[in-house]
Amino acid sequence: MKRTLAIPVLAIILIALLIVQDGCQPTDTAGLQFDISFPASVHEGPITGRVYVMISDKDDREPRLQVGTQGIPFFGKDVEALAAGATATIDHSTFGYPIENLKDLPPGEYFIQGFVNVYTEFKRSDGHTLWMHNDQWEGQHFNRSPGNLYSDVQKITIDPAKKTTIKLDCKNVIPPVEVPADTKWVKRIKFKSDILSKFWGQDIFLGATVLLPKGYDEHPDTYYPVNYIQGHFSLNAPNGFTEVDPGAEASNREKAGYEYYKFWNADDTPRMLMVTFQHPSPYYDDSYFINSPNNGPYRDAIMEELIPAVEEQFRIIREPYARILSGGSTGGWISLAMQLFEPTFFGGVFSLCPDPVDFNYFQAVNIYKDKNAYYKERGWVKVPTPSDRSTDGISYLTYQQRNHYELVLGTKNRSGEQVDIFEATFGPIGEDGYAKSLFDQMSGEIDSIVAQYWLEHNDLNEYLKRNWSKIGESLVDKIHIYTGDMDTYYLNPAVKLMESYLESTDPHYAGSVTYGDGEPHCWGPERTELLQLISKQVEKMAPKGTNVKAWRY
Repeated sequence: MKRTLAIPVLAIILIALLIVQDGCQPTDTAGLQFDISFPASVHEGPITGRVYVMISDKDDREPRLQVGTQGIPFFGKDVEALAAGATATIDHSTFGYPIENLKDLPPGEYFIQGFVNVYTEFKRSDGHTLWMHNDQWEGQHFNRSPGNLYSDVQKITIDPAKKTTIKLDCKNVIPPVEVPADTKWVKRIKFKSDILSKFWGQDIFLGATVLLPKGYDEHPDTYYPVNYIQGHFSLNAPNGFTEVDPGAEASNREKAGYEYYKFWNADDTPRMLMVTFQHPSPYYDDSYFINSPNNGPYRDAIMEELIPAVEEQFRIIREPYARILSGGSTGGWISLAMQLFEPTFFGGVFSLCPDPVDFNYFQAVNIYKDKNAYYKERGWVKVPTPSDRSTDGISYLTYQQRNHYELVLGTKNRSGEQVDIFEATFGPIGEDGYAKSLFDQMSGEIDSIVAQYWLEHNDLNEYLKRNWSKIGESLVDKIHIYTGDMDTYYLNPAVKLMESYLESTDPHYAGSVTYGDGEPHCWGPERTELLQLISKQVEKMAPKGTNVKAWRY
């Protein structure tokens, strides 16, 4: 009898202790939450994609336009087959950036906005089915991509510790992109790529924007050199060319564009075509010119579809000496890769501040030796790996912060941002069909097997070392690289490694690597100076007997 009575007494004591302990914690564990929905009137059928809430203390722009690595707090969550009228809840369990948890948001008055990033189902030719954001010719900017949904902005006083539910009805639809009209100077082409559409199981488009030289129509028998400019997606004219005086109140960029227009029309300006490419993918705003198991055969599509389409429609000299590449940052890497992978097709490259050309310096990460991308470890000392810096050497963003920002934008390398496209471009395919990551985005732990894949397939300096005996002769006099020695993203050490190898080559590469003392990203020749350098490169590479004055009227 005594034993049976002891059990209820012990239970009562334990319950009492739990009540006391619970009293030390907030009585409301639910706290602040956001219920995000959309009406049937703005989207037919359920949505698979990602929902966000953006929280700002400023109302100068919509919160959706304030998101960035140095931007406002926002939180994201994947949704699958979310029906119209149903809600997706973002709460204390949802990961955010730069504040990781809603409970750490200071109480106050905020401007709040909900957002729905709509994914498309891709049934790829490799047998994998993926859900990705399908670019709508906006350049993979989710917060202004046509068809995506957003709520009105609400001004609300909130306290994350209190139980509060804020409903955000995403009833607004981002409209289609307005492509600028062609002019006398600027022409655009866009077409469906058969190669890429077959791979992705959805229509994928390629395009180009072409700046014509002065006198193009008046000299119908003249064929011209071409500068293929690589960079991020843009429908603007090459080099910001602006043919109408924007006025005294215009931005510095608009004024520079008009100055370039005047330079373009000067008597001593070399006559050539300038062409930018549009090749966005489901992963990013451009493809990096790589045949990737994740991103698809973009190199094939550009070489076999895009460049022929440009050269068939416009009077371009279809000879290697007359095709010169240039680009900065992402475009610096792409233009350099194009020259290295297609050494006999192009006549030279002017690569400015290229993305990592040697993965011993993948920015500040050595993917071959570091065990963790987020920290440098020396014995007991553990130091955060930097990502961004100012020219005085002070870091203002860590590599962990950059990657956590991308993780909030999208899981499975679907952020549409920089490191995720590196993963999709340089890495192998995972078992689920998405890119197999080089490192864990939460912890930073590096996968050495994936790192080895990067080394064998897409490390440009390693590619040169393995192949110089076969391609070196075709690259003599063609490689010109520029970078600031205080590059914002730590890109100059990788260039230094490539320069060291190039100087040892036989035959000698006979190009140039130039550093800007104390200069940031993206230092190099200004646009007018660069055009003169490109013109001289054409004349240098032209076969003996070529009339290099034919286009210098």
